[in-house]
Amino acid sequence: MVARADAPAVAMAEDACPAAPASGGPPCGGGPGPAADARELPPGGPPSSPGAGDGPDVGSGAGSAEGPAPASPAVEVLGVSYAWKGGGKVFDGLDMSLGRGERLFISGPSGCGKSTLLSLVAGIMLPDSGEIRVGGVSLAGLSGPKRDRLRGERIGYIFQQFNLVPYLSALDNVLLPCGFSKERRRRALRFARTPAQAGRLLLERLGIPQELHGRGAARLSVGQQQRVAAARALIGSPPLLIADEPTSALDEETGLAFLKVLMRECETAGSSLMFVSHDTKLAGEFERRFALKAPSPGV
Repeated sequence: MVARADAPAVAMAEDACPAAPASGGPPCGGGPGPAADARELPPGGPPSSPGAGDGPDVGSGAGSAEGPAPASPAVEVLGVSYAWKGGGKVFDGLDMSLGRGERLFISGPSGCGKSTLLSLVAGIMLPDSGEIRVGGVSLAGLSGPKRDRLRGERIGYIFQQFNLVPYLSALDNVLLPCGFSKERRRRALRFARTPAQAGRLLLERLGIPQELHGRGAARLSVGQQQRVAAARALIGSPPLLIADEPTSALDEETGLAFLKVLMRECETAGSSLMFVSHDTKLAGEFERRFALKAPSPGV
């Protein structure tokens, strides 16, 4: 689904940089160009896992002078508590982790805090107590702008409603993170001559044919919009991919097919995956599962 045309463009690309000004500049790449002008990816995508260890200089975690430290988990949630203002407590001492390259399925009843957990991990919100680390960097030690920078460089986000910019083409939607993050743009250029070519190759691998790359997002089907949203989250090989109910608008067969494509692309990019869904039939596709419980009455 596309976002409203009258909403600020930046609000529709939060996986790039939610705090950027509404006049955040045109998407990079400038639109489609001749496909013959760019190098092509090797079969199956990059041979290694680009970007898994890259990221902004926003905190500690670098190796000592004696050599690099062991790789930190992609995500650590340590004793986190959170309550809505004026409401009950959603989390009380929550602990969980996600290893680098792992794929985690998160489930739970409505109101248990699935989307809240994703927002906390992305640094959009901060916990009342406890600590969240992304790639070894503690979010609590970062200012708002530095959290925005970390999110733009290290996290790709697929929203439940996709949040595509309706007046931009499919390709220009995909390129938005490159416009907000120099690091995402740099990683996108490892295997393509231009960001636009990297976006076209990614769209094609996700099943969006070249003739649709220039079509406005509002003119795409729900399934096509979903794949464009996935391509936007994946461009520039973010170390962490967050997906919030991305298959909720799809039938069972289409949803499973999309999940398999998404997992393939995460493996190609070296991205860890946090995937939230009510559809427990998808859980068997994941290495790990984590079930949230509804808060107890009166907590």
